[in-house]
Amino acid sequence: MSEYRKEEIADWYDQHSKSVLTFILLLVKDYQQAEDLTHDTFVKAYLYYDSFKHHSSEKTWLFSIAHNLTVDFLRKRKHSMFFKELFISQKNNNQLPEEIIKIKENSYELYKALGEIKDTYRKVIVLRKIKGFSIEDTAMILSWSESKVKSTLFRAMPVLKKQLLKEGFLNEEAIRRY
Repeated sequence: MSEYRKEEIADWYDQHSKSVLTFILLLVKDYQQAEDLTHDTFVKAYLYYDSFKHHSSEKTWLFSIAHNLTVDFLRKRKHSMFFKELFISQKNNNQLPEEIIKIKENSYELYKALGEIKDTYRKVIVLRKIKGFSIEDTAMILSWSESKVKSTLFRAMPVLKKQLLKEGFLNEEAIRRY
């Protein structure tokens, strides 16, 4: 059983690690930390493999683990330090390397705008609109009700659109895609 578990987790890693990394990176804004948390996600999946009951896809389960690990990491960080780093990174106009974050058309503007909105809005937009999870799967990942996912997304999209316009991303056609 252990050998089968190793192979399956390795397959999951090949299929989903880049997507998990991107998700975590959007939350922590630190590539090295995102890599570490991605690694921890798959280690935890391996350790708790028997608790995966296949009520959802393995991708949903992995994102749930990644979300919980990331939230725990962010909670452990001092709030003041987190916000200080957030504001410093927002003022830095240097783009991240292309290979670090690939969202739709490698949109730096979208990444920057997502970094400016509330954490709950960012999470639901990333999971629903960028990663393509269903409402049900998003609710599972975030441990929210489906109605909370819907209402948060409903409130988040106009906020994102406003932020994109504020950042100078004026292409209305592109905004409608999101």
